[in-house]
Amino acid sequence: MELILLFKALVLGIVEGLTEFLPISSTGHLIIAGNLLHYDNNVFDIVIQLGAILAVCWHYRARIGVACIGVRSDPVQQRFWLLLFVAFLPAALVGLLLHGFIKNHLFNPMTVACALIVGGLIIFYIERRPAPNRVVAVDDMNWKDALKVGFAQCAALWPGMSRSGATIMGGMYFGLTRQTATEFSFFLAIPTMFAATIYDVAKNWQSLHLEDLPVFTVGFVASFIFGLLAVKALIHFIGRHTFVGFAWYRIVFGGVVLLWAWQTGQIHQTLS
Repeated sequence: MELILLFKALVLGIVEGLTEFLPISSTGHLIIAGNLLHYDNNVFDIVIQLGAILAVCWHYRARIGVACIGVRSDPVQQRFWLLLFVAFLPAALVGLLLHGFIKNHLFNPMTVACALIVGGLIIFYIERRPAPNRVVAVDDMNWKDALKVGFAQCAALWPGMSRSGATIMGGMYFGLTRQTATEFSFFLAIPTMFAATIYDVAKNWQSLHLEDLPVFTVGFVASFIFGLLAVKALIHFIGRHTFVGFAWYRIVFGGVVLLWAWQTGQIHQTLS
C-alpha cells in the first residue's frame, strides 16, 4: 500500500471528522479536498462517514442507552424516538427521490461554493433576528417542532449547505435555543447518517475490496477521533459564542473555492 494513499486517507478522515458536526458542510469539504488530492472513492467516503456517526454515538452513549432501555415502557423515551423519526422522514423521502440527480449534478466545487456562501448568509440572518427561545430542551419539543427541523434538514441535500448547519439554524429559526437545536441536530444525525450509509453500501457493495482495508481503517479511525473532538468542542463553543464566525468562514471559503474553480476552468465545465 502506497504511503501517499494512506496520507490521503488520513487527511480526508480528519476533514470528515472535523466538519461533519460543524455548520460548514462535511460533504462540501470532502468534495473539494478529494478534488485537490485527486482521490474519489464513494466507498471510502461511506466508511469515514460511519466513523463520524460512531463518534457522536459514543459521546451520547449514556443518553442513547437510556432511550433504548426505556423505549418499551417510558413515555419520555418513546416520545424522544418519535421526535427523531418525524424529523428524519422529510430528508429521507426527498433524498430517495432526488439521490441520482444530486449525485450527478450537484457534487462539484462550484455548486458547493455557492451553497457555502448562501448558508453563511442564512446564518447571519438567523443569528441577528430576535430569538424566540421557546424550546429550552429536547424533551420539551413536540412533533411539530421535530417536523420543522426535518424539513430544514432537506436543504442539506444540496452539497455545501451542511446537514448540521441546516438542522441547527432551522431549529433556532423555529424557536429552539442554540443549545437545544445543536443537541437535537446531533441526535438526528444518527438515524439520518446511518440510513444514508446503509443505502450507499447497498448500492456500492461490489466496490468493496479487501486490499482497501488499510486505507479505510486509517480514514475511519481519523474520522472517529476528530469527530469526537469536534462534537465536544462545538458543545463547549456554543455556550459562549454565536455561529457568526462559521458564517464568515463559509463565505470566505466559498469565495476562495469559486475563484479557484474559475481559474482552473471547472466553472466552465460545470456550466457546460
